[in-house]
Amino acid sequence: MQKKKPVIACVSLLAGSLVALSGTLAQATSTPTDAGSLAADALYVAPSGSDDAAGTQSDPTTLSSAIGRVSSGGTIYLRGGTYTYSETVTIPPGNDGTSAARTTLAAYPDETPVLNFAAMSEDPANRGLAVNGAYWHVDGVVVEHAGDNGIFVGGSDNVIEHVVTRFNHDSGLQISRIASDTPDDEWPANNLVLSSESHDNADSDGEDADGFASKLTSGPGNVFRYTVSHNNIDDGWDLYTKSETGPIGPVTIEDSLSYDNGTLSDGTVNSDGDRNGYKLGGDGIEVDHIVRRNIAYGNGHHGFTYNSNPGSMAVSDNVSIDNAERNFSFDKGTSVFRDNVSCRGDDGSNDKTVGDADSSNQFWTGSNGPACSAYSGAMDWSFADDGSLVVTFGGNRVTP
Repeated sequence: MQKKKPVIACVSLLAGSLVALSGTLAQATSTPTDAGSLAADALYVAPSGSDDAAGTQSDPTTLSSAIGRVSSGGTIYLRGGTYTYSETVTIPPGNDGTSAARTTLAAYPDETPVLNFAAMSEDPANRGLAVNGAYWHVDGVVVEHAGDNGIFVGGSDNVIEHVVTRFNHDSGLQISRIASDTPDDEWPANNLVLSSESHDNADSDGEDADGFASKLTSGPGNVFRYTVSHNNIDDGWDLYTKSETGPIGPVTIEDSLSYDNGTLSDGTVNSDGDRNGYKLGGDGIEVDHIVRRNIAYGNGHHGFTYNSNPGSMAVSDNVSIDNAERNFSFDKGTSVFRDNVSCRGDDGSNDKTVGDADSSNQFWTGSNGPACSAYSGAMDWSFADDGSLVVTFGGNRVTP
């Protein structure tokens, strides 16, 4: 899960700073379990498992069966290998852990379970893994080729960690309400997406499949931290709000990386897609998101864009490099900009930042500032053992 890419003009930023948040998101998630500390009484799932199996290591069951059997606060281990599905795997509402003891769905130590939904057709109903319960910890799975979202989060207070969503037919991971009649006070809230990657998600019209999305009908307190979105057909992140349903809750995106969105890894481009790194609004509705210590590099349109969100967003310590249009595009609103940096290797569109932008920022208006000359070379990234995102330019780690 890493990428090297040549950089012409680069800048210092990111990786490795953890900001404490209030509530459930403040607690640190555990590192992957090793084989010597497996949870007692866990249920075990394997590609060859059967519904009526005991769910032990020697007699593994299926994922759907384990979800139906696991007790609140219990653990399900997925053995490595490819699991093939033609229907959504759902953690239903009411199948919940607690704030003191999450229910865990995790990869078995040092193994990679791949949930493959290639048998699905492209259809909004055909999601891969639907996490509609509360207080779950999903850790270490790969979800691919779903007919819609790879992972759909409709529940609240969940942690989604060390996952990869790829080659799905809508956004790789999306946070939105479960159903059209879900009241807004039950929209999914306080979910943390951590140390995860989403790439090469593409729908047939090339206009909807983002890497990560908390949009349309998501509640407050959702956070993306140490996450990487690249080579998706539409946007890296999409926080779209529409007038029919009203504002979503404020989202925090921090210590994350978005690059090469709008172009798939195989070179496929859809010019009708939005192709932004971080798309932060929609329909002229105010939502005060927090966007800090992120990198946008080489995306097919803007790096960071308000996308008609006239709110007061906190936009700080971000770096935007060589995006095809503007690195920073904020035409309206009262957002506060601090310590952001914008660089280009050649001519491009000037940044526009309507709001409170002081001299701590280095925006691009025809030439690079001093921060840009300090870094050159190829971009690389990886996840450290503690899950933090490490980004380097020319072999040098960059920090805010």
